[in-house]
Amino acid sequence: MKILTLDDFDLKGKTVFVRMDMNCPIDPETGEILGTKRIEETIETLESLKNSKVVVASHQGRVGNNEYTGMSKHAKVLEKLMGREIKYVEDTIGEAAQNAIKNLQDGEILLLDNLRLCAEENYEFTPENAAKTMMVTRLSKLFDFCVLDSFPSAHRSHPSIVGFAQVLPSCAGRIVEREIRNLDKIMTVAKSPHIVILGGSKIPDRLEAIKALIQNGRADHILVTGLIGNVFLRAQARIKSPLEIKNEDEVVAKAHSLIGDYPDVFATPVDIAIDKDGERVEMDVREISKGDKIFDLGPKTIEYYSKLISGAGTVFISGPAGFFEKEHFKYGTKEILKAVANSMATTIVSGGHLTTALKQQGLADKINHISTAGGALVLYLTGEKLPMMKALEDSAIKYRSKG
Repeated sequence: MKILTLDDFDLKGKTVFVRMDMNCPIDPETGEILGTKRIEETIETLESLKNSKVVVASHQGRVGNNEYTGMSKHAKVLEKLMGREIKYVEDTIGEAAQNAIKNLQDGEILLLDNLRLCAEENYEFTPENAAKTMMVTRLSKLFDFCVLDSFPSAHRSHPSIVGFAQVLPSCAGRIVEREIRNLDKIMTVAKSPHIVILGGSKIPDRLEAIKALIQNGRADHILVTGLIGNVFLRAQARIKSPLEIKNEDEVVAKAHSLIGDYPDVFATPVDIAIDKDGERVEMDVREISKGDKIFDLGPKTIEYYSKLISGAGTVFISGPAGFFEKEHFKYGTKEILKAVANSMATTIVSGGHLTTALKQQGLADKINHISTAGGALVLYLTGEKLPMMKALEDSAIKYRSKG
């Protein structure tokens, strides 16, 4: 491993910036946290820093979506899990946050508010420019060290991901260390055919990765579900009316191009489920009418996909198959996960929403590797160098050259 870990340093008494990813599924109606897996994962790193002054930073949701909230509930969950006080401040880079950091004592943990409240954290930067942002220039002078343990965000070049590592000695936390070690081990023994099941709503990220997955021999068959499945159905002209999503023409055109370039790779839904007056209604894709909102896969699609999964050598799944937060539309996600868990393949399940669903079904012990990372893991499997990993490697070289 080309990166440094917590075992390479003595951080007792040091003030440490720890970039975590506590981005959890949030109930759109109540605002409550639905799955705490990502918060649970942070504990190992925090326990390793029990003699340090620890400042935890994370984001939650994206500006404008239902999961964009503050971090106060995350602090309460972490406090309950660790059985100790977690300090919290409703600030990210302002005077309140800076004072709270300065007043920390050894062994104390402070959680900052949602990093995306700071406008800079919503944009991508080069590492050099990230180091010049207000977030990094204001806060870095308060820290002795940086720990990057946000693997689900490793594909983003945000200031908190790549900026601090430019100006502070940095290493990987326990989550990142374990992810890289386990994934590299699994991929050395992975067998074909490689089945990739992609769902969720982050369409541009998925489309960018698909071609690389195919070209690098990581995807012999791609089964599309969720909103990305709807995009491919639209690209095939099997859904006639607009999907009413951002940059629709562009993403549909990309999906159409991918189908044209790799016609034998993609499997798309044959039946779906819509919401009709609060009830689940299943229908053939050909029966979809204008205005119908697709929220899940239908049973024929599950049967079709399950047969493909049963013959796989390696299965990678990322993103839910439908609006699984709603009871009526959990079916597709549950059945696909069941098919993956019961297969004889090497299996990797990724993404915060999917890991929550997996835990709910009690299937976790049947999966070879479970990661709360989604898009980052997809890109890692393509062989692409993730910005956070590059930042950690650069820091390791810089630290070793000084040491």
